[in-house]
Amino acid sequence: MGKQVLNLLVVLLIGHLAISDVSAQQSKQINRIGYLSSGTAASESARSQAIRQALREIGYIEGQNIAIEFRYGGGNFDRGAQLVAELARLKVDLIVVTGGERWVKLGKNVARTVPIVMTGTGDDPVEAGLVKSLARPGGNVTGITNLTKELGGKRLEILKQTIPKLSHVAVLYNPAAPSTVEEVKEDLPVAARALGLTIRPWEIRPPSGFEQLFAALNKQRPDALYVTSGPQMGVNRKRFADFALKGRLPSTMPGKNFVEVGGLMYYGADITDSYRRTAYYVDRILKGAKPADLPVEQPTKFEFVVNLTTAEKIRLTIPPNVLARATQITR
Repeated sequence: MGKQVLNLLVVLLIGHLAISDVSAQQSKQINRIGYLSSGTAASESARSQAIRQALREIGYIEGQNIAIEFRYGGGNFDRGAQLVAELARLKVDLIVVTGGERWVKLGKNVARTVPIVMTGTGDDPVEAGLVKSLARPGGNVTGITNLTKELGGKRLEILKQTIPKLSHVAVLYNPAAPSTVEEVKEDLPVAARALGLTIRPWEIRPPSGFEQLFAALNKQRPDALYVTSGPQMGVNRKRFADFALKGRLPSTMPGKNFVEVGGLMYYGADITDSYRRTAYYVDRILKGAKPADLPVEQPTKFEFVVNLTTAEKIRLTIPPNVLARATQITR
């Protein structure tokens, strides 16, 4: 009789362990994260890798507790709605969106019930209609705003300090990006007048518009280039950098990654810090927070990156007082 009881206890114990094992496996939920980029896998690699690293540092390991579904627009906004719909069908827990106002708005409107995390858009998200307010977003969108257009005056100021005789700046922008148009038409002219500069906006309509634009700029010979942000611009950053190098034109770029491929300088939000904050939003939402209740953050850290090799190639001596302010010098 004692042996029968012992066998029964063993069977019950094995059954309990099996149930516990199943429960443990179920508790190790794999969260699915959508990642929507306006660019390509290559152009987006630095940002995506940095965000993945930031997620790992707070305990999110791909293949263990998260899976990331990547979708790339390749600079083609017309593909955006299809890509967002694909991510929504995969039932992702949230979508991290890069590429600015239009791409975030796609996520907001197409995947209405899916939380959207912005990764440092340069637009004013309230003005763009993405959120009700920075403190209380009120919908399915939250994240980072990097204040790109508000920094335009500072970028012109640094250019002027670098080149005291600067007078004519060519501003390159994509007219399909509403916030960039506002920056070029309204914000930059005010800053330029205060600095005694003349700016001339140049529309660029990718993909076929580059060669025509560069040919026209070669004839006009501005003193410097101001390249605005935007998905089409980021995908083609190497083309902008190469053109400026070939023409020996000083340039202020909209991102650190532009400087890394040969652009002269970048002033703006600390991109690395912005990536880390993106991971923070992902973490909060996966733990149950709603985007409507997570305030949109503005940058608190800024960086000034200078490419000294580029300066040497275009035969530009950067004044010591300007160089001393750089947070990073690349070669």
